Amino acid sequence: MPSTELRQSVLTTARSVVVKLGTQVLTDSAGRLDRDYLFTMADQIALLHQRGVRVTVVSSGAIGAGMAVLDLDKRPTDVAQQQAVAAVGQRHLMTLWHDAFDRHDLRVGQLLLTRDDFDDRLRYLNIRNCVGHLHEIGGIPIANENDTVAIDELTFGDNDMLAALMCHALSADALILLSVVDGLLDSQKNRIDRIDDITAATSHTRTQRSALGTGGMASKLSAIERVTSAGEIAVIAHGRHPNVLTDLLAGQSGIGTVFVPSQRKLDSRRRWIGLTKRTAGSITIDTGAAAALRERGTSLLAIGITACDGSFERGQVVRINDATGTEIARGLTNYTTAELQLIMGQHSNQFQTILGQPAFAEVVHRDNLLVI
Repeated sequence: MPSTELRQSVLTTARSVVVKLGTQVLTDSAGRLDRDYLFTMADQIALLHQRGVRVTVVSSGAIGAGMAVLDLDKRPTDVAQQQAVAAVGQRHLMTLWHDAFDRHDLRVGQLLLTRDDFDDRLRYLNIRNCVGHLHEIGGIPIANENDTVAIDELTFGDNDMLAALMCHALSADALILLSVVDGLLDSQKNRIDRIDDITAATSHTRTQRSALGTGGMASKLSAIERVTSAGEIAVIAHGRHPNVLTDLLAGQSGIGTVFVPSQRKLDSRRRWIGLTKRTAGSITIDTGAAAALRERGTSLLAIGITACDGSFERGQVVRINDATGTEIARGLTNYTTAELQLIMGQHSNQFQTILGQPAFAEVVHRDNLLVI
């Protein structure tokens, strides 16, 4: 089914949008930041701003910009070198964005983020508050991964995921990923207009990625799955299509691939618990407990737990797997790994005796749980 009705009913009414610009679409044939393109993109965002649409930009390009300034022929592979090149390039990148929006009397605000900023609940809320106030004072938020301090456990892997997590933090209405492809392509390399099943769409992915970028189509689909699972629409489109942003948000057809959102719209807290914060371990439950979670939306009780894995503390997010090992939910645990090993399979009226202290009746309360 064509996406025309979906585009016109959802994209035209979007009032908060996250737009991710990849390194390849931001640079010219020589691998240098394309100043004219940045200015053109700023023109579109400024027009949307005038129409009351809050656009938050996730901009790649710091390492690519640093490579151009330092006359490097290829992307460095050493972490320290990458951090140094990004430090040089980020200033150049933001200068171009500043100049592009200054013509519209709009100010830009820089957000350099790591994966850990989204794992911590307070920092997560601070991101939302900061971006919200930037929009209120007429600013345009420009976010990027903080490459200068990022190490493996702090990275997003690519800015597609950063954009998806930013959508969750802002409860944005749409995620738009702009690259140098027309959208998701089928086996004949024809653009697919609409995707209803994100799992089936993975069969169309390819492993190639650009020399400067870190992502690829697989990473885009992974990011999109998080957003559509929360009930919001997502689009992959060619960033060099004339007026791509304004045309998309005007509901025009024939541009990019539209990914249909889940009918279940999640609130901000469940987005953070189930789709944003990384897990610290896992809990395995029996068939009866799995049915209770899936069918009745109950809390998770210790009586149905058969095993736990990992080293987690109270308040951390854990995966909840059924007896086959399939993840069916995520939630905030009320118990540590050590405590859970003592009480699993037991009734709650025994917890205080076993643990020697007052205890919660639920291992994971239903208000802190998201069934996948």
